[in-house]
Amino acid sequence: MSIHKELLDILACPRCKGKLVLKPAGDGLACAACKVVYPVKDNIPVMLSEQAVPKKDWTGSK
Repeated sequence: MSIHKELLDILACPRCKGKLVLKPAGDGLACAACKVVYPVKDNIPVMLSEQAVPKKDWTGSK
């Protein structure tokens, strides 16, 4: 996974505008406030609210 730090610094959760943290496997961006993970597919963050997965259901990339 190669999301540049500069990109990660400017990305925000589409729901709450909070900070996102890259998951250790690099396959998702997590929002602690909303308790969701936005998937990263082909090194591109999918920042759509309807694509967010609740943290408790996150299993990583499929």
